[in-house]
Amino acid sequence: MSRIGKKITMIPQGVTVSVVDSVLTVQGPKGKLEKNVHPLVTILVEEGQARVTVENENVKKERALWGTFSSHLSNMVQGVTEGFKKVLEVNGVGYRVAMQGTDLKIEVGFSHAVVFNVPAEVTASVEKNKITIEGTDKEIVGQVAAEIRRIKKPEPYKGKGIKYIDEVIRRKAGKTAKA
Repeated sequence: MSRIGKKITMIPQGVTVSVVDSVLTVQGPKGKLEKNVHPLVTILVEEGQARVTVENENVKKERALWGTFSSHLSNMVQGVTEGFKKVLEVNGVGYRVAMQGTDLKIEVGFSHAVVFNVPAEVTASVEKNKITIEGTDKEIVGQVAAEIRRIKKPEPYKGKGIKYIDEVIRRKAGKTAKA
């Protein structure tokens, strides 16, 4: 039995969940999300609840799909009601970030400024040295945040770079001079 797959997803007021031709559609106040459903998985929607089931709970692949699609369903419902948000922080002397139209202009110690094109599915905002990525799709929000962080990962000596706001950087001791 999949512990995550067994969970019933409650559908709040103002959110509609439907499955048509193996396409799961969740629509709510913040937008509409769609995802293709694997043929081994069925999603039942009834009376403000959604339940994910599989044909045979004892097959390992089906158990994995069961939990995965249950998580996808609950993330989609949360995305169209509350949305998802990732905050990144830019640390370093002379390191800056600014909005350039809908794109991010990031200056992190390279000979040139890096311009990051923000996808239409998410919104980015900058306040001082913090970048906020918001959107309805958890996967896209996380992917965009990871791509921005990849531009200049934080280094372990001074902590310079782009990091998640709640990320802890393990610091290393630098070289010591001989006496």
